[in-house]
Amino acid sequence: MIGLIVTIIVVGLIAGALARLLVPGKQNLSIAMTIVLGVVGSFVGGFLGYLLFGKDSAQGLLQPSGIIGSVIGAVLVLVIWLAVSRRSAVRTR
Repeated sequence: MIGLIVTIIVVGLIAGALARLLVPGKQNLSIAMTIVLGVVGSFVGGFLGYLLFGKDSAQGLLQPSGIIGSVIGAVLVLVIWLAVSRRSAVRTR
């Protein structure tokens, strides 16, 4: 159980960091928020992968395609987060 939690955190950090590198612009996110971004992106990427391909984690949880899906999901979550935060920042001015 501890190994699974550590794996989720490490994959979340990697996916979140790669998403932040791929999305242009400044993101004011801490390391903890980068991990949360990656973990949420992993769930989004896994859900989208399941919808598109109908596969689940029967072949194992840590696969290259899963990590790529995690990064894609994290990029989607980050783009949505930036759009929502910019819109709310414009409204408060």
